[in-house]
Amino acid sequence: MSENRDVIFIGKKPLMAYVTSTLIQLANLPSVHIKARGLSIGRAVDVAQIISRKTENAGYSIGQIKIGSEQLESKDGKSRNVSTIEIEVKRNAS
Repeated sequence: MSENRDVIFIGKKPLMAYVTSTLIQLANLPSVHIKARGLSIGRAVDVAQIISRKTENAGYSIGQIKIGSEQLESKDGKSRNVSTIEIEVKRNAS
C-alpha cells in the first residue's frame, strides 16, 4: 500500500470535493490526515469540522492536530515561511 494514501492535500478545489475524498479514504483506512499550508489552512479546518460534525453517527472524530511552518522560495527568489497544518480524522473505536 502506498504511504500517501492516508493523506489528503487541501488546495483550491470546492470544499465538498475534499470532504468526499476524505470520507472515501476513511471507508478503507482507520485514519486520514488532512494537510494544508498557507491560505488553504481554513479550508482544511472546515473539511475536518464537516466530517466530524455531520457524521457523528458514522463515528468519525478529529485526532491529533499538528501545526508548523515550511520555508518556501517565492517567485522573486526570497525564502519565506508558510504556515502548515495537519489534522487527523479517525474512525472511532466501536
